[in-house]
Amino acid sequence: MSGTTRTDAGADIEVVTTELDPDVRVIQDTPGFAGAVAGFRRRLAQGELGNLPVLLGIAVIWTVFQLLNSRFLSPVNLTNLVLQIAAMGTIAVGIVLVLLLGEIDLSVGSVSGFTAAIMAVLNVKNGWPAVPAMLAAIVAGLLVGALQGVWITKLRVPSFVVTLAGLLAWQGALLYVLGGTGTVNITDETIIGLTDTFFGKTTSWIIAVVIVGAFVGLSMLNRVRRQRVGVPLVAMRTTVFRCFAVGVVVVGATIIFQRDRGLPLAAVIFVGFVFVFDVMTRRTRFGRHLFAVGGNAEAARRAGISVDGVRLTVFILCSGMAAVGGILAASRLLAVNQSSGSSDLLLNAIAAAVIGGTSLFGGRGSAWSALLGALVIGSIANGMDLLSVQSSVRFMVTGAVLLLAVTIDAVSRRGRASAGRA
Repeated sequence: MSGTTRTDAGADIEVVTTELDPDVRVIQDTPGFAGAVAGFRRRLAQGELGNLPVLLGIAVIWTVFQLLNSRFLSPVNLTNLVLQIAAMGTIAVGIVLVLLLGEIDLSVGSVSGFTAAIMAVLNVKNGWPAVPAMLAAIVAGLLVGALQGVWITKLRVPSFVVTLAGLLAWQGALLYVLGGTGTVNITDETIIGLTDTFFGKTTSWIIAVVIVGAFVGLSMLNRVRRQRVGVPLVAMRTTVFRCFAVGVVVVGATIIFQRDRGLPLAAVIFVGFVFVFDVMTRRTRFGRHLFAVGGNAEAARRAGISVDGVRLTVFILCSGMAAVGGILAASRLLAVNQSSGSSDLLLNAIAAAVIGGTSLFGGRGSAWSALLGALVIGSIANGMDLLSVQSSVRFMVTGAVLLLAVTIDAVSRRGRASAGRA
């Protein structure tokens, strides 16, 4: 990056002035170990450590449960863990988008059950093929999101109230669609195969190589694009470390899955949505507009961004992801019934997004929050089930973890505000 640089006396930072705007100064860590340590301390104080705290939390949770039960980290149990969180995590991906706006969607659980019921009734009772039935369910979810989004953006009714009403209304729609039977058993192999298909060794490694290659390629492309426009770059060592870490995780997961039944299709679907939404939010114009609206809606409006358009699109996508999650849940349970989408699904989806690092205050977070948060919640539930711990304890522990995540977010937000004033 071209530009002028000065190093503050007694500080391990560099203040860089870019050619694009000499008045814009960007703080960067100085090279070397001392600069790296100082940068870590600064990011810790300002709550800018990204996903590191969540990753450390997952490591602690897995270590504790492995010590208490040696089966926890077995390939069989880890595969089951991924299957258990796929539906909830997919719904959480949509929740992340809503939270980035500083809004909330309380209807996703009911929408997932309602749309799954549409799929089941069309497939089982009306004889529709699996693919058209699933597409109809997803379209229904998108329409639900459009209806609620219009109510929020055009009538200016708070999202909390609109989606709370949706929670009740779509639960009633679920009961109506199911009719008097109350339960529809799914036997179609295509639908069941969403969570009962496992890829062999060759296909699994091809998928792993594609994932790692795509991550490395996008990381390098991002560096080139930032360098081309004179935007400060992340340290090369950081980029290399991220690529290496992703490679280790992907290779390790592939090895573990191969020691059981193989790579689950449900995991590919879940991670695929996370990857696509991450690219959409971080590397597209819509994503930039999304963060702008979540950070300061009035400033975004004055900058010419269609705030209502962004909000409407987000609520449509959120309900669409709820529909996909409902389909995955129905596939795993082999049925849709009156309790589909209820219980703690809604709260777990929201908790996953927040625990994974998405701010409740808007403007901060990523699609990967859904994956990491789902792993935290799923690991707690799975580990306690192995230990035969009562559900009451599991709920209390999950609630405590959620409160801790929100507290860290609030403290970090104050730290960033203080740094900004300084």
